Amino acid sequence: VQPPEKPLQAEEWNKLREDFHSPEIFEEVMLISMIRCNSPIEVAKSLLTHLAKRDGDIAYSVLVKYLTLCVQQGQVSEICDVYDIMKVRFRILESGAYNLLISGLSNSDQWRMALTLLEEVKKIMVPSRKCYESCIKAASRHQEMKLAFELYNEMLAKDVVPTLDVLQSFFDFSRGMKDAELQKELFGILLYLRENQIYPHKTFMRSIKLWFESIPGGNWRGHLTNIKDSGQCPVCNHQLEDSNLTEEEYSNLSERIIRDVIHGTDTFRKTSPQEFEAFQTFVENRLPFDIVIDGLNVSHIKPRKMQCENLLDAVNFLAKDNARLLVLGRKHMLMNSSNWKREIMKEIQNKADFFFAENISEDDAFLLYATLRSGKHCKFVTRDFLRDHKACLPDSLTRHLFRKWQRGHQIILKKYFFSVFSQQPAVRYDCVVQTTGDTWHIPYKDVFEEKYSYQIPRKWLCIQQK
Repeated sequence: VQPPEKPLQAEEWNKLREDFHSPEIFEEVMLISMIRCNSPIEVAKSLLTHLAKRDGDIAYSVLVKYLTLCVQQGQVSEICDVYDIMKVRFRILESGAYNLLISGLSNSDQWRMALTLLEEVKKIMVPSRKCYESCIKAASRHQEMKLAFELYNEMLAKDVVPTLDVLQSFFDFSRGMKDAELQKELFGILLYLRENQIYPHKTFMRSIKLWFESIPGGNWRGHLTNIKDSGQCPVCNHQLEDSNLTEEEYSNLSERIIRDVIHGTDTFRKTSPQEFEAFQTFVENRLPFDIVIDGLNVSHIKPRKMQCENLLDAVNFLAKDNARLLVLGRKHMLMNSSNWKREIMKEIQNKADFFFAENISEDDAFLLYATLRSGKHCKFVTRDFLRDHKACLPDSLTRHLFRKWQRGHQIILKKYFFSVFSQQPAVRYDCVVQTTGDTWHIPYKDVFEEKYSYQIPRKWLCIQQK
């Protein structure tokens, strides 16, 4: 439907409705079209007036679409009017309407009304990320940083995950302010990035740098750099945290993972206890390994090659220094097939130990068990993130150790030419935000990545206080 360019009279709306193939949804379709074309608000208003006269009231879904158009155009007085109508007619609204009202009001001089609405939402549900972030940005824009941080901390307490966009806005709006409390809160955001292994993208990193450099009397200077393989920062000569766990951390972590993740409830959804016991016996009789390989995962690395050839290439590449390899396979790899040639499988089995699990088993638990039981030196190869296991770990310290161990022990194989692999080695220093008090080191990526990535960044921002 093409919306009209100017307001229409009742009979003109009726005529359009009659000509429409499904008159019962005419108004909704018309409003969707108005939102798409960003029609003048008067045109939409004339449709609503006509509806109200014809039916005696306006349906909730129609009001929400009209509200969308008002928010899109920043028509504050209309947003307030629609809210007044909705408040009288409907006892509670659903989250979509609250999102619209709060985002519309928070961008206006009526932004405090958005805060009142947020309080209302809290009585009936956990407000959405959008609601929180609209209010946080409104408070920040009006330099009410204390209020913005209260909302941010409340959001975290309710497990609502902030976007990088709102985290960046804190640094943008706090520039040039001299306030110890505020500084502490912003350092808190940097520690949040550390805790959750989040790598800011370039624009966010620049906001952090500019904020540091704008602190009155702070004498902070930021430089972009690449850390040496030894873990030393070329700018300030500071040695970054070691990616290795201490003996005590390692034994705590491996006990925790073996207890909570492997013997916990999550392994046996896809594997039988008998199979896992057989695997444990197998591992204990052959310990220690140097590298544990998720065979099925690695076999897909080059799509145009046979899976068994991919696996052979990987094993040849990793066995270079007489490393003891354990490959976790599946029983179907032993059936001679187009992807799994018997003679190639024999060749691989001469170079590595193999454990063939049932075809439906979950590899991660096997992979973790064999790697952790082999000791601190053992690395593992998979292109998975092992995300689910992090969630099973009960406390943030263990989760932090797990991620740190993963960063230091996961080898990533990458496709490279025909049969050559390159690997992203597990680095000696820990790739997370870190501070000594008068220095901060922040790893960053060129572009924003929504998904958690095991590809650790090579670029760093070094900030030091002169």
